[in-house]
Amino acid sequence: VQLQASGGGLVQPGGSLRLSCEASGTIFEEYDVAWIRQAPGKEREWVSCLGSTNGRVDYSDSVIGRFTMSKNVAKRTVYLQMSRLKSEDTAVYQCVSGPGALCIAIKVNPNLGHWRGQGTLVTVSS
Repeated sequence: VQLQASGGGLVQPGGSLRLSCEASGTIFEEYDVAWIRQAPGKEREWVSCLGSTNGRVDYSDSVIGRFTMSKNVAKRTVYLQMSRLKSEDTAVYQCVSGPGALCIAIKVNPNLGHWRGQGTLVTVSS
């Protein structure tokens, strides 16, 4: 299985951007999927996670109210709609997925995830 993230780019503070992550297989139907990010010189952090069993989405405190995660099973794609972007949102964003309670575990260890996309760079700057 491969995950392909896209949609990153340069955006001004306060702007919006939508990231996409397409899977080569049907893993998003079966497993939790999360977005994580890593800013330059900082540790990786989890951003959001969509549970496979109940469809619930959890968000980190740093993005709640500004980011929205969704899934299109038919397209095997998950999305991250980012609004009111701030300079501190600048990072490489990756999607990850895998068996187990990923949405619980990844909040503690953002390095988890059986499948991981290559990442897409988001730069928020004026």
